[in-house]
Amino acid sequence: MQLAQIFSRQNFNKEQLHKITGLGVAGAVLAVLAMVVLPIPAILLDILFSFNIALSMIVLLVVVYTLKPLEFGAFPTVILIATVFRLALNIASTRVVLLEGHEGGDAAGQVIASFGEVVIGGNYAVGLVVFAILMIINFKVVTAGAGRISEVSARFTLDSMPGKQMAIDADLNAGFITQEEAVERRNEITEEADFYGSMDGASKFVKGDAIAGLLIMLINIAGGLVIGMVQHDLDFSNAIEIYTLLTIGDGLVAQIPSLLLSVATAIVVTRQNSSIELGDQLTTQLGNTKAMYVAAGILFVMGIIPGMPHLAFILLSLSILAATYFLNKKREKSGRGSGQLMSANAASGQAKSTPALGDNSAPLGENKEISWDDVQPMDVIGLEVGYRLIPLVDKSQGGELLARIKGVRKKLSQELGFLVPAVHIRDNLDLSPSIYRISLMGVVIGEAEIYHDRELAINPGQVFGKLNGVATRDPAFGLEAVWIGPEQREQAQTLGYTVVDASTVVATHLSQLLTNQAWQLVGHEEAQNLLDMLAKSNPRLVEGLVPDMMSLSTLVKVLQNLLYEGVVIRDMRTIVQSLVEYAGKSQDPDVLTAAVRISLRKLIVQEISQGMDELAVITLSPELEQILHQSMQASGAEGGGIEPGLAERIQKSLQESAQQQEMNGEPAVLLTSGVLRSVLARFTKNTVPGLHVLSYQEIPDDKQIRIVQSIGQ
Repeated sequence: MQLAQIFSRQNFNKEQLHKITGLGVAGAVLAVLAMVVLPIPAILLDILFSFNIALSMIVLLVVVYTLKPLEFGAFPTVILIATVFRLALNIASTRVVLLEGHEGGDAAGQVIASFGEVVIGGNYAVGLVVFAILMIINFKVVTAGAGRISEVSARFTLDSMPGKQMAIDADLNAGFITQEEAVERRNEITEEADFYGSMDGASKFVKGDAIAGLLIMLINIAGGLVIGMVQHDLDFSNAIEIYTLLTIGDGLVAQIPSLLLSVATAIVVTRQNSSIELGDQLTTQLGNTKAMYVAAGILFVMGIIPGMPHLAFILLSLSILAATYFLNKKREKSGRGSGQLMSANAASGQAKSTPALGDNSAPLGENKEISWDDVQPMDVIGLEVGYRLIPLVDKSQGGELLARIKGVRKKLSQELGFLVPAVHIRDNLDLSPSIYRISLMGVVIGEAEIYHDRELAINPGQVFGKLNGVATRDPAFGLEAVWIGPEQREQAQTLGYTVVDASTVVATHLSQLLTNQAWQLVGHEEAQNLLDMLAKSNPRLVEGLVPDMMSLSTLVKVLQNLLYEGVVIRDMRTIVQSLVEYAGKSQDPDVLTAAVRISLRKLIVQEISQGMDELAVITLSPELEQILHQSMQASGAEGGGIEPGLAERIQKSLQESAQQQEMNGEPAVLLTSGVLRSVLARFTKNTVPGLHVLSYQEIPDDKQIRIVQSIGQ
């Protein structure tokens, strides 16, 4: 009554509906268990058997129309519940057959009687053969194959998890995805592992159900013979006919839904994890024009051979020809538009390419005078691609590089503290077809050859096998890598490789180069914009700095110095405060940079130590520092007076120490005096990558240091 009142309300909320659904599921499970011990009337058995068939059909259709297996994540649980429900029905129907079967076929229900009479024509010998064939198909073909695929899928899914996690981390670090998207993709990987692990167990339920069906049939026939002949005085022929027909009907009613669920299980475990309906997938991949024409021709030849069934073969041949013709028409119609787009894009791409010298392609009679508009400014950041890489930047062809580059710019702008200029992309017919080139202020800073239709499997340091493909190195970090086909992605991730597409390779390379060359991207316009933004929240602080205390050029040089040494300029408030304090004492950009670094010491050390309580540092011996001081004073230039042999020994020692720190999982930090810091920072910038040079004044008071090595002469 209470349940009826809830449904009668017009404004029941979702929470109430959720409670009702939960009670319904729990009640259904308890009702299934009750069927095992309580007697069930024949009419109720008919309803439950019909419901069982309908449930299996619905599950199969849901599997067929589901885009990805993970969208039906409850499938393993559905298999378990449906299996238990079917076994409970077997027990209930067995009780009815053995108790009431002697009264006639209808005593066990119309559904069982109909399957015994109509499906197998009332012949129990035919029924036994049909039931045996059905069991062989279900148990040895469908269930066995699905079980094996479930085991392999579960194992490979678990093995590939580390590689997929590393790919997500790489995309996150490169700025291609946000933190929320990374969390969502990690959850999807976890759900995928849980799903295929559950499917591995669920396939065992399906296999056990098939075995149980066979055993139940044998037990029912033997039990029916004993009960019919001993308790109801039936002769052998009548007993075996009555109970065998009822048992086979009961078995068919149960095994047909079991076969449907087995097929659904096989479809789920053999589906690719892609957002495509099964029908579209089969149409796309089976609709091979050449194969269909050859098949139609073979069928037609078979149809005209004397003695063969002409109508069936010829009709089927014509049907395949017609289907292939209409499929080709549909493909041509959809491909014609894309072809026009490709042509248009190719034309625009050629128009953007640099024309050859002496090109007089202007129409005759058009003598337009050249002007300053014909002088194109130099691109701050440029990306040139060969013609084979045009699909990467063409949205109509599914190119994702533009979106990836936008993500790189956004991430770098947030990290560095200023707006990274736009990247000007164009094709260049002078480049090799698969080459891309990155330039900064017109100067090439990086280029590489890639394959737009392949994926790059990068060796992160430890893999468990080799891949067939084109061996290369990752353009961004120089790691060993292999260009592979998209179909090898799962195998590569299972072996421990980090797999990225061609767009990600270019974007990561661009991100790495711009990070290293960020100091060249800051000019007068960027510096003024930073001051204008700071003035909105701190107007008095910015007021009078430029041009009263220092020129804008000096500010630009200070910002460039900071970025050159790997210090981000997000904290413009602290930077400007330091400049206001020291601008009256010196206008030397290097002196002002040193003062700003001391003000930013907590941020600098935090970026280096990554939250470590103690900072491991490398120092110079007092004798070596003294020699370097004297060399600077004697030369009057920054580092110009260091004796070449000494400079080489210092460089070698610092390289060895930095490598040792990297192997220990700690940052490489050189701690020296404030006078030598800028000199050594420039000296080691390119010779000892990854080494951070700090002065004693740049260590915060609350930061503990640990000297791991002291470098002498």
